[in-house]
Formats: sequence, structure tokens, C-alpha cells
Amino acid sequence: MHDRSALGPADVDDATLTAMVADLLGASPEDVRLLTSSADPVSYDLPALTTLGRTWVRGTATVSGATEDFTFFVKHVQCWTRSEIFAQLPPPLQATAAKNVPWRTEPLAYRSRMHENLPDGLLMPRALGVFDLDELSSAVWMEEIPAVDVTWDLARYEHAAHLLGRFAGSPAMAPFGRVGAFDWTVSAYTDGRLTHQVVPALFDDNVWRHPLVAEAFGDELRDRLRASGARLRAYTDELETMPTGASHGDACPNNLLVRADRPGFTMIDFGFLHVQPLGFDLGQLLVGDVQIGRRGSEDLVDRAEACLNAYHAGLAAEGVEIPLTQLRRAHALHLMLFTGLSTVPLEHLGGPLTTEKQTLAAERAALARFSLDLLDATG
Repeated sequence: MHDRSALGPADVDDATLTAMVADLLGASPEDVRLLTSSADPVSYDLPALTTLGRTWVRGTATVSGATEDFTFFVKHVQCWTRSEIFAQLPPPLQATAAKNVPWRTEPLAYRSRMHENLPDGLLMPRALGVFDLDELSSAVWMEEIPAVDVTWDLARYEHAAHLLGRFAGSPAMAPFGRVGAFDWTVSAYTDGRLTHQVVPALFDDNVWRHPLVAEAFGDELRDRLRASGARLRAYTDELETMPTGASHGDACPNNLLVRADRPGFTMIDFGFLHVQPLGFDLGQLLVGDVQIGRRGSEDLVDRAEACLNAYHAGLAAEGVEIPLTQLRRAHALHLMLFTGLSTVPLEHLGGPLTTEKQTLAAERAALARFSLDLLDATG
């Protein structure tokens, strides 16, 4: 009747589960009796630095004699030094890399009162329990979100951008940008991954001779990316002078759930919640799905302009006045540093040359060109 073994160390005892079920169903624990419970892992096709497991926990319970169903989504997070991806890093880089990826931020966000301070139109899942499993891992038990599959048309992107602007500009949100107490800057990213991995690859002729890269990117794009890589420090310094605000950190459509019963979006995955230069969340909103091959780049120019204006209006709605030209420049710098320089598909250079890889490389090249053009236009 009870099999939650799939949770591993993220499981709780029956008394704790009963209390969470009571909270979820709005009942008193003494009126709730567990009948059944099971745990089923969630398949996920994208690599994750700090997420060890995602699990559905479902079951039944009696509440004052009446049988009720319950569902939880359990997210098991850990320090990324325990991940397979970290183990693949060269040993000389591991000490620095260990400091640059937060894992405690998400549990702390769910323990906070951030959900009470989100701008109208934004929600986050209700956490029924947050448990520290050891010094390097935690589990978050949260409600099921009745998300629906929708088309991300231009209007939806604009709505999301407007709300992300409000998120960044809201005075009520300001304290929660640092809820993770994580010491991180743009420089930490550029001095780490970009300096030691990405930019050296741009200057490696063998990379550009690979047929996947040579066909999609070509010599002109290679030279432009190398020129930007050479200006890495100047771009970083400039971006760090820009005004800042709260940032989700990974506001791609996959992390902005749409539900049929409420307007707006339910935000998930707060691992990179932080204070960032204004416009930071526009990057993943616009290009996150293109990077992983879920969306093409053909409408990127129009979406980018519409979302920039909507984000700017969202900031203004929260009383933040910033010239549109300055916001555009901040967005261009961020897009170049966090997307443009990393577009060469290094992770796909092994194995056979497939049509899928060629399509992805072509879209990555389009992202590189868009990032470079935007940077040139705002310089």
C-alpha cells in the first residue's frame, strides 16, 4: 500500500507525510489517515547541474472519513560537486567551479515569503515541506501545478516579458533576489566558464575545421565571435555598471508554466534566482528554446524588440525609470556573454554528423549572428 522507495533519501516518514497531506487538503492532521502512497520518477531529457531527482508522489487518504487523492512533486537538489557533469571538469578547474553554481537558493526561496510578494500575474508552487537531507542536499515537496500545453505566440512572450520586468522592478521583490545568500557576479561567470572553456575553444582552429561548425558558422562568423571573445573583460565590466534588480535567472518558457484556471505564469526552478543587471531574464525567455532546438530563430528579431519594450513597460509599472537605449545595451551585453559566445555546439562535435545536429548548429549560428548584430547596433 506504500512504496516510496523511488524517493531514496528524499523520502519522509508517514507522520510527516500525513501532516503535509493535511496541509495540502486544508485539514487537521488528526483528521487525516494515510491509505496508500507511491513514488514515480519523472523523466527529464535536459541535463541538470544541481537536480538529482524529480518525483511524483501520489496516494489516497481519508479526511474525516472521506477518501481523498493527493499529489506532490518532489525535487531533490544537491551541490553540483556531486553531479556527473562536475566530475567531467578538468581537476584544475573544479575548485573554482564548485563556488560558481548555487544549489541552496531554491530551497531557501521556497522557505521564504517570496510567494506573498510576487507581482500580480506571477505565482510559484506552494511548498508543503523543505527538508535538509545532509550538508549538501535538500528536498522540496510542493503542490502539483495543473499546467497546460500552450502555443508561445508573440502575445504570450510579450506578457511574460512584461511580468519579468515587474519582477525585476518590484520593491517588494528586491530582498528576495539575495535569498540564496550566494556571492555571485557576472565576472564570476566570465572569469570561470567563458575564460577557461568557451573562449579558448573559439580560438581553436580544430573546432572551426569540424564540418558541423564550418558548414553552419563559416569564416565571417568565426572572426566576429573571436573579436567579441577578445573583448570579454570590457563587455563584462560594462554590464556590471548597469542598474540591477531581482532576476529569476533561467526564465525560459519551460520554467514559466501556464495553467487553465489562472492568468499569467507559475514560475518554477529558482536555482539561479539572484540580483542581476536589468534585462537579464530577457535572454533565456527569447533564446532558451532556440538553444536546445525546441524553437527556430526565424522570428527572433521581432520577438526581441517586442519583449524588450514589454519588459521596459513592466519596469515602469513598478516605478523603475531606465532609458530604453540603456536597457537595450544591457540586454545586448548579457546576450553576448551568456549566449552568443557559447553558441558553437561543442557538445555535439563527437559522433556522426546527423541532420538533427546540422539543424541545431544552423540555429545556434543564427543566435550568434543575432547576438553580434544587437551588440554592434547598441555600441
